[in-house]
Amino acid sequence: MELEEIVDPILLFKEWLSEAEKKEIRDPNAMQLATVSKNGMPSVRTVLLKDIINGDFVFYTNYESRKSEEINETSKGAICFYWKSLNRQVRLVGSIQKVSVEISDKYYKSRSKGSRIGAWASKQSKELESREVLMEEVKLFEAKYNDDIPRPSFWGGFALKPVEFEFWEDGDFRLHDRFILSPTKIKNKWIAKRHYP
Repeated sequence: MELEEIVDPILLFKEWLSEAEKKEIRDPNAMQLATVSKNGMPSVRTVLLKDIINGDFVFYTNYESRKSEEINETSKGAICFYWKSLNRQVRLVGSIQKVSVEISDKYYKSRSKGSRIGAWASKQSKELESREVLMEEVKLFEAKYNDDIPRPSFWGGFALKPVEFEFWEDGDFRLHDRFILSPTKIKNKWIAKRHYP
């Protein structure tokens, strides 16, 4: 790929994601989210990309989870997509902030009933005595709510605003194609530089 062709990394990402959606067996929107605590200890886990809004990458979680605590402490993170079927990877680094209540509400309402109940029942990242305790919580909330299940205040979205993109594509003999994009002072303009693999 010629770097001059890359006008907008979001558009290129969407092209690669679209190809992955046709070839990946499961969850082409799965991404590894890395956060760091105020003490500098990193942590990584897999979450699902649910939307891209104004160039920000949106995912949802429990606001009382470990990842949320670390985001609240540092407001920094990185995400990485790896599509084995395409031998491609995209890495992003940026700041993370909560999305609006309206955006969280809209997405929450689109979820299945089971997933909405699960958001209430799971005290994410907290110690769980047994699986049975969790399932009892599910039953309690199923009895409490019918189809109109409000979004818990402790559950919602975050958005990562990228300040760097790295696109990586597999090459023969480990001579991969790797280029990093950084924003310029001109709005929506990025500069791309190829790097050694």
